[in-house]
Amino acid sequence: MRFRSLVLGALFTALAASTALGQAAGSGKNLTIVVGFGPGGGYDVWARLVGRHIGQFLPGSPNVIVQNMPGAGGYVAASWLYNIAPKDGSVIGLISRDVAVGPIIGAPGARFDATKMNWLGTPATDTNVCIANNNAAVQSVDDLMTKQLIVGDVGPGSGTRTYPNALNELLGTKFKLVSGFPSSADVFLAMERGEVDGICESLDSVTGKRPDWIKSGKVRILFQGGSEPNPHVKAPFVVDLAKTDDQKAAIRFLYAGQGIGRPFVAPPSLPADKLSALRDAFAKTMADPAFIEDAAKSKLEIEPKDGPHLEGLVRQIYASPQALVDKMKPFMQ
Repeated sequence: MRFRSLVLGALFTALAASTALGQAAGSGKNLTIVVGFGPGGGYDVWARLVGRHIGQFLPGSPNVIVQNMPGAGGYVAASWLYNIAPKDGSVIGLISRDVAVGPIIGAPGARFDATKMNWLGTPATDTNVCIANNNAAVQSVDDLMTKQLIVGDVGPGSGTRTYPNALNELLGTKFKLVSGFPSSADVFLAMERGEVDGICESLDSVTGKRPDWIKSGKVRILFQGGSEPNPHVKAPFVVDLAKTDDQKAAIRFLYAGQGIGRPFVAPPSLPADKLSALRDAFAKTMADPAFIEDAAKSKLEIEPKDGPHLEGLVRQIYASPQALVDKMKPFMQ
């Protein structure tokens, strides 16, 4: 009940601000990108990177405004985009890859239908890594089965909470979650202060904000997760930690969002010409040499997928056997 109240409170706050946002966006001079997390995190970095370049490829070359709308691990922003945001092509969002699963697992605050969102594309697919400080008691997967690792999370709907929570139940890992962080950047600071020992987070977020951590050995990658193993990451692949076929199927469902990457979406019921213009602008941004150079400066690798590709992945997730969905609900809500 407390979590539902927090979600509703955040939605009302977003609604109060939406009138002014909608008026500005509807002027035809601005494109607003709503980000489901606070400033400084990986999603915020990607939103601002794309925001610096996409406007030139849209009709009228609008100014691009990035607005943070954190809350409930990304559910607040996704629900706002679906239910409240102007449906005229003036507002898009960068939402958590993992919130797409929220509605089918009955997650509180997931007030949208991911199959009806207009998916524009992602600049990259993801590898998730669970990392630990080099002075933590846990330094390997074997350690994690017998010793507690205190990790920070940024709320329900995010992999920082969903992955360790579910793996505790599926594999018997000993993650202890500490909540209340607005973004992964805040968790990184907490790791430096010794308040938490680790995090399960996207590799590009770790290397982008703390490029020396992995190379210097300040943190250790315990294992990696995603739609497939990343050959550049020398750490066990999470699916290989499963001991049964049922565990493997459950873990693949758990990490399905990694293939969705950093998804840019538009509200539902968008006019066809507006959706076409947004998808075309996104595709041109991904191929723009200035954008690619800008991404390299931020130590971000571009591996884009288009909107129809993401739509297909979402349909696959929603076609998962009900028995599997029911099994995973308690771990992922």
